[in-house]
This record gives sequence, C-alpha cells and structure tokens, in this order.
Amino acid sequence: MSKQFRNLLLIAGEAPIRRMLRLVLEQHNYRVSEAQNGAEAINLIDKERFDAILTDIRLPDMDGLTFLDQPEIRPLDSTIIMMSRDDGIETALQCMKRGAYDYIAKPFKPDEVVLKLRRAEEWQELRQENQKLKKTLPPQVKAFSITDIVHSSQKMAQIINLVKTAAKAESSILISGETGTGKELIAKALHSESGRTGQFLAINCSAIPSGLLESELFGHKKGAFTGADREKQGLFSSADGGTLFLDEIADLPLELQPKLLRVLQEGEIRKIGATRSEKINTRVVAAAGTDLQEAVKKKLFRRDLYYRLAVVDINLPPLRERPEDVVVLAEYFLNLLCNRAGRSLLQLNPAAKKNLTDYHWPGNVRELENYLERALIFSPGETLELSPLRTRQPAPGQFNPNEYSLKVASRRLEEEYIRKALIKTKGNRTQAAELLEVSLRSLMYKIKGYEID
Repeated sequence: MSKQFRNLLLIAGEAPIRRMLRLVLEQHNYRVSEAQNGAEAINLIDKERFDAILTDIRLPDMDGLTFLDQPEIRPLDSTIIMMSRDDGIETALQCMKRGAYDYIAKPFKPDEVVLKLRRAEEWQELRQENQKLKKTLPPQVKAFSITDIVHSSQKMAQIINLVKTAAKAESSILISGETGTGKELIAKALHSESGRTGQFLAINCSAIPSGLLESELFGHKKGAFTGADREKQGLFSSADGGTLFLDEIADLPLELQPKLLRVLQEGEIRKIGATRSEKINTRVVAAAGTDLQEAVKKKLFRRDLYYRLAVVDINLPPLRERPEDVVVLAEYFLNLLCNRAGRSLLQLNPAAKKNLTDYHWPGNVRELENYLERALIFSPGETLELSPLRTRQPAPGQFNPNEYSLKVASRRLEEEYIRKALIKTKGNRTQAAELLEVSLRSLMYKIKGYEID
C-alpha cells in the first residue's frame, strides 16, 4: 500500500477550477494549499514542503516550462503534475523532460486527477525504495562473469567452452534443459563474454498475458490502444546493444512469433501503432524447458523461427547426470547462505556429501539450493542438520518410480543402442550409422554428446 501524499500545492489562475479541485482532493484526505500564479506558488514553496504539486501549464505570470526552470523548483523532491489543454500537449511533454512526472489533459473529470495522484504516489514510493536499496548495496558490485558458474564435471566444462565460443558470434542462441538447471545463468554468461556494452534484460514469456506481451517486447506509440496514454519503449529497444533473454520461449503466442522472426531476420522492430520500423542491435538468447521440436511437430511453434533461434543449441544436462557438481555446488550455496544470514560457515561431513551425491535431484540446482536453505533454517547450532532425502539415484538398470521423463528415457535408450551398434561393428562408425539408420554426421554428433569412446 503506497503512502499517500499529505501536502499538496494546487496552482491555477482560475478560481472555479481551484475550488472544484480542492473540494474533491480534501474529500480524499489531501491537505491542499492554493496559489493563483507562479510567484505566489514559489513564495509558498519557500515556506513549506509539498509532497506533490498540481499546476496549470498556463499561469497568469508564466508558463509551465518557466515555472519548472525557477531555481526554487529545480531542487525539489516534489512530484509535479501539469494540467494542460489539448493545444498545450506538446508543451506538457517538454515539461516532463524538464522533470514533471506527468500531465493531465483538460477537460478532465475530478476522479481522473485523484487516479493520477494515486499512480504518482506509487511511483514516488518505488523511487524512494530504490534509492534506499542502492544505499545498502556495496560501493562496487562485481559484474557477473562466466567464472562465477560453479562446476566440477567434465560435462559442464564442455558447456563453458561452448559458451565462450558462441558468445563472440552475433547469432541467436537456444538454451534447452530441465527446470532448475541454470539456463538464465548461462544466458548471463553469454552476455558477459560477448563484449556487448548494452543491458542484459530477461523476460518470462509464460508469465505475461499475450495481450500485454507484445507491448512489453516491442513497445507502443501513444494512443495505439485504450490506456496507452504515453509512448512506451519495449524490451528490444531497452536492450539495444545488449542481450534480451526470452525464457520459456515455447509459450510465446503464435501470433507474436512472426514478429520475433522479423526481428531476428531484419534486425528491426515496429512498435504497436507505429508506421515505421526502427533498427536495433539486440542479441536474442532464448530458453526452453520443453522440447521445441515437438512443439514444431504439433504446430505450436513455427519451424522457421525454431531454426532462427537454434543457430547454436546449448543443452544443459540435469544435475543427476553430473553428480561431480553436487558437492561443489552445495558448498558454494552453504557459503552464500551463511554469509547472508550472518552465521559462521557450516561444513558438510563425508556422510552428508555422499547422501547429496546419491540423491536424484529432480528439481536440479534450484532444488539443491532450496534444500540447503531449509536445512540452514532448522540448524541453529554449529552442525548442519540435513533432512532425509527420500528419493535415491537408482543403480544402473534399476527402474526409478519417481522418474517419468520420456525425454530422459529416450536419451538413455538412444545412448544404449549407439553403444551396442559400435560394439557390434567393432567401432566402425560408418557401419554403426547404417545399423542405426542415421547419417554418419548425426551419429558423430551423438557420440560426442554422449562422450562415447
């Protein structure tokens, strides 16, 4: 709940407007002071602090721009809202560039003024919270680096090398993998290694309604649709010169997919309501937790868009396929959590390390972090108390009743058949490819992926 403006200064040359607005605002618990011109307002500002200033853009002694340029106004922390007739909208926009929060066009309903003030209050509260947060941050915050990715396994080392190579290219990249494997972390590593000077911005395509997603991505012009009271810059424009991470890309609505395809092909966007396109230099990194090729087969995702996104395809292995990473990740998270809680570092004993390594981790790295955070909460002493891990990693060939992933089962079956074919042909890969009914190139790619000797 935002904190309401207590003191409000109302500036207007017309007495009836001042009386009407004062009556409405006082009914909503605002304490209102009045001024009929700029000079009278400045005199009041010298004597009293106002949380908000509601002023006509045309005053008897000066206009809005002149008012905002007064030395008494520039240092104010007050939120200023301009009132303007239709022929003064351009001036109102200039006022916003000089520091005004917003404007409201005449003629207006009293409720519109109250609504505008409420929104201004929320904005002011967010700004103040942001300023407080900045003060609590360390003087220098270390930029994210690919060296921050904690790992010990050969599989992740190969992923890191692939990221370093792919980052320098301008091509779009698709990161696939189960939930919790760290797809956004890899996307940040791609950005940090790319040398791009723009921002890294991320958006979850499944978290925003399709009706709003287009505006979030591409922006809109003022008046493009009901409620578009000002121009909005989309994420593609905001990330110009940087990287835009599109998480859960499989949930991108079909009607927006051609627009994304155009961005990737032409390097330009068109805001909603615009008549012209604008060039951008935004690198797209997308992520999918589901099989996009299956979505293509089901006609839920455009084939041409898939190939544009997957110029480089980085598949993150689940944690159960790289058990060497479990302990190093656990120690990293423990160190992080203990520092955050202001506690001395707790150690993992050999039995705890074995239990963590043996566990299947269906929720991957995210589950491991949450598990350790919960364990730390319920370990008030100097010993880390780990709750029992119910699901164990199955022995080779043993069926795991808790695993129903067809994707995982398919990969295991494919690897097994490749190994059998290579044994049958005594390592002759051409003959193995014929047995498996795949191309030699495809077989070589899979042999490398499964690390088969």
